[in-house]
Amino acid sequence: MVDINLDVAYPRRKTVPCKIGPLTIGGGYPVMVQSMITEETRNVDACVEQIIGLHKEGCELVRVTTPSLGEAQCLEEIKAKVIERYRRVPLTADVHHQGTAIAVEAAKHVDEVRVNPGLFVFRKAKNQLEYSPAEHAEEQKAIEESFVPVVEACKAHGCAIRVGVNHGSLSERMLVTYGDTPDGMVESALEYLRICEKFGFFNLNISAKASRVPVMVAANRLMVKRMAEEGMAYPMHLGVTEAGDGEYARIKSTAGIATLLMEGIGDTIRVSLSEDPKNEIPVCYDILQSLGLRKTKVEYIACPSCGRTKFDLPTVLREVRDATRHLVGLDIAVMGCIVNGPGEMADADYGYVGAAGGKITLYRKKEIVKNGIPQSEGVKELIDLLKSDGRWTEPENATAERIVLKVN
Repeated sequence: MVDINLDVAYPRRKTVPCKIGPLTIGGGYPVMVQSMITEETRNVDACVEQIIGLHKEGCELVRVTTPSLGEAQCLEEIKAKVIERYRRVPLTADVHHQGTAIAVEAAKHVDEVRVNPGLFVFRKAKNQLEYSPAEHAEEQKAIEESFVPVVEACKAHGCAIRVGVNHGSLSERMLVTYGDTPDGMVESALEYLRICEKFGFFNLNISAKASRVPVMVAANRLMVKRMAEEGMAYPMHLGVTEAGDGEYARIKSTAGIATLLMEGIGDTIRVSLSEDPKNEIPVCYDILQSLGLRKTKVEYIACPSCGRTKFDLPTVLREVRDATRHLVGLDIAVMGCIVNGPGEMADADYGYVGAAGGKITLYRKKEIVKNGIPQSEGVKELIDLLKSDGRWTEPENATAERIVLKVN
C-alpha cells in the first residue's frame, strides 16, 4: 500500500479515531469503504462466501444482519470459517429490535456492533400528541438500562459501536417531539452517545441515513454541529439508504455522499444499491477518486469532443485505456485538439492530443515530448514513453494493491 500526499481545497473534519478490528476510521485515516451481505445469517457457508467475495472486490468492512440471538451465535462460526478459507475480514453485526442480548452476544465475535436508536428499545405506538419531561426521562432510563450491557460487552471485547440512525425508523417519541426531521435523527443518536460517554466508552462512529438526499445531507450537517456543541468529534459513516438500483441510484448516492465529503464530513461510506452488493464497491471508490480522497485506478481526463476534434475520440480513448488501465496511480489525458488540450490536461502526468493531418502530440505534464506522430502509432509511442520514464509495467505483472491518497 502506497501513501501519496495530496493538497485539496477542503480540509477533512477533525475526528477522534475509531478502531474497528484492524481498521481505523477517522483521525485522518483514508475514507473507508463498506457494504453489507444479503445472505441469511443462519446460512453460514453462503455468508462466508459472500463476505470473502466482497472483501476481494475491495470492501474493507462487511456488515452482517443479526436480527436474533440465533443469528448472533452464528457469527462465531462465520468469522472462523472466513479466516480458515481466506483471511480475517473486519465484520459488523447489524442489530435492530430489542437488541440487548443480541448485541452482547455479537460483541464476542465481531469488530463492530451497529445499533439503531429508533428500534433498539422498541415501544408500540401510543399515538400520543406530546411527551412530558417525565415521560422523556422514563424512556431515556429504559434506553440506558438496555444499552449499558452492550456498552460494557463492547468494552470488554474491544468492539466498536456504530450508532446508526435511519430517517425511516425513528421512535414515536422522537417523531412526536421533533417531527419527521433531521432534528429527531440527531437527538436520537445523541441520547446513545451520551450513555456511551457516561460509562467511559468512546470507540464510536455515527451514521444518519435517509432515502432522500436533502434530508441525509441536512441530518449529517446537523449531527456534526450538535456533536461539536457537546464536545464530541466522532467519525461519520455516510450513505443514502434505499437508493434503489441502476444509474439513478448511483447518481443519488453520489449527490449525498460527495456533497458531505467535499465539506470534510465523512470517514467511511456505503453506496446502498438494490443489486448484488459487489456492485456497490466500484461506485464507492469512484466517488473517492473523483474527490481526490483515494486512488484505485488510472485517472483519465478526456474532452467531450466537438467539431475541432482531430480523431474519433471515443475510439482513441478506449484504445489508450485498454493499453494503460493497469497503471494505477497515473493521470492520463486524451484530448481531441490543440485548443483545449494543453490547458485542460495541465494536471495530467501524460497527454495524448490530436493535431492536424491525422497526427498526435505526446506530452509529459505540460511539456511536449514528441509531435507529428501518426495516429496509428500513437498508443505504441505512449507506451514507449512510459517505458522510458520507468512508469510502465506489463499488465500480467501489474499489482492489484490499492493506492491510498492520504489527505490531511
